[in-house]
Amino acid sequence: MGGQVPNRPSESGDLAAAMSELANLMTTTSTLHELLAELARLATGVVSPRASCGITIQQDAMPLTVVSSDARAAHADEVQYGQGEGPCLETVHTGTPTVVTDLAREDRWPSYRPRALAYGVRSSLSLPLTVNGDVRGALNLYSAIESAFGQEQRQAAEIFGIQASMVLTVAVRQAQQTKLTDQLREALATRAVIDQALGVVMAQQGCDRDSAFAILRQASQNQNRKLRAIAADIVEAVSGRPPDSTPFNEPS
Repeated sequence: MGGQVPNRPSESGDLAAAMSELANLMTTTSTLHELLAELARLATGVVSPRASCGITIQQDAMPLTVVSSDARAAHADEVQYGQGEGPCLETVHTGTPTVVTDLAREDRWPSYRPRALAYGVRSSLSLPLTVNGDVRGALNLYSAIESAFGQEQRQAAEIFGIQASMVLTVAVRQAQQTKLTDQLREALATRAVIDQALGVVMAQQGCDRDSAFAILRQASQNQNRKLRAIAADIVEAVSGRPPDSTPFNEPS
């Protein structure tokens, strides 16, 4: 189960305040999990009375609650995953909002309904969260009172949900870019080590670069080890210390 968000009230408890804070999340949060936690916190105050909020993200085709504002939201989400049905999963599968006006009178999701009622859920609203246009999860609002999500409340929540998806898209893109940069850094470091080893082999064997690379590749196959590990051993044997593995640095 994802971590619960501390009960920290929004400054004014309305959509305008939530949207104002939402616009600053990219600069005030340092991780994707922290950003999602703030989204859940802000979402609780978009409607009045305040609702419980859980954020579901699809991971390897499996739903997961990454953050929740309280135990009610966490339990309501988890019940749906266990039963394989419910408003949250409906939204994830269809990509459209799902409203429950009064769960006590609801005839959908017969396995989910009694369990959610036992956790104090009477009405709910699930909104799709999209990244690059693809539905990646849902923002789920739960209330202990019936008809908590009328037209005005739904409209406010949907506006927030759209903006939350935009923020999430930017955050995911930044995370992907960071991963790509890390992969590039690793690739360049590997290339640098191999280049150093090639120079050593060329000097020792009196051969050209292609022949030196063939020698390294053959050693890699014979020992069933990665080429970079073979190259690192060669450089360390000559220099007496491990090769520098961080030659690439982004400009500050």
